[in-house]
Amino acid sequence: MTKSVVLWDFDGTLAFRGGRWRGCLVEALDEVAPGHGVVAADVAPGLRDGFPWHRSESGHPELSSPDAWWGDLQPLFVKAYVGAGVEAGPAALAASRVRAHYIDASRWAVFPDSLAALEELAAAGWLHVVVSNHVPELDGLLRDLGLGRHFAAVVNSSLVGWEKPHRRIFEVALERAGSPERVWMVGDNPVADVVGAQALGIPAILVSPAESGLQPAVRRILNGDVDGDVDVDSP
Repeated sequence: MTKSVVLWDFDGTLAFRGGRWRGCLVEALDEVAPGHGVVAADVAPGLRDGFPWHRSESGHPELSSPDAWWGDLQPLFVKAYVGAGVEAGPAALAASRVRAHYIDASRWAVFPDSLAALEELAAAGWLHVVVSNHVPELDGLLRDLGLGRHFAAVVNSSLVGWEKPHRRIFEVALERAGSPERVWMVGDNPVADVVGAQALGIPAILVSPAESGLQPAVRRILNGDVDGDVDVDSP
């Protein structure tokens, strides 16, 4: 049995993508229709529903291969483009390019203290596991961003077929973590990360890395401070 494990969200907790999904769609459209005039706010309404994590109450094992997962999203991307005024032809072509743009590691950045937080906890005997609602290529992103070597396992919703906050993805994480005696969840989403983890009795810390960094979370974990319900970090 593993003694001590931290479960980490990825996007918004350890790293972030500039422009997020809506910015990515604009980048893909730039490639196929230069001078289109569409901005991120134009495609945003079409992305508010339709991702697998928007239906987290249901599993999606049928999408647990990269091509199936991305293929399921193509109609969503086309709808977002068309809703922004893009004609069907360019919309379909741009939608087919979203994948390549989203997984481009050069568009991602690691928060300034992510590595320090991982290393400090590892030095104190904590193992790290990623638990993320993310694209199938997450392992590659972690590697390219210099984070991969810090994790004993990666539990990726797009490959396991369940999205946070569903209890099943957390159960898979605990299994792959070796049924740890001590475990924490750290993430930036109050529902997917905090409520989902706490439903299984896992203490959770809600973080805002862009504002207060990850050191408050590190201190809580090292101090064993599990009092309270929703644990929101503060400097």
